[in-house]
Amino acid sequence: MLKFYIGAREAALRLRDNQDGVVSFEYVIVAACIVGAVLLAFGTDTSTGIGKALKDGIDVVVKKMPT
Repeated sequence: MLKFYIGAREAALRLRDNQDGVVSFEYVIVAACIVGAVLLAFGTDTSTGIGKALKDGIDVVVKKMPT
């Protein structure tokens, strides 16, 4: 356990001094914002908004397909 703690601590210290780590962290923040925007646009269910429109459209296509 101590070995993993020391490794993680050394990695965190290298990340603090490394500017590439800052850029990587910024990419993580941007990705989180994009995920949030997609969740807001599509929602987490199909009862309202774009999610409902997509579900209704898919239902129409599925009903017209031969079985």
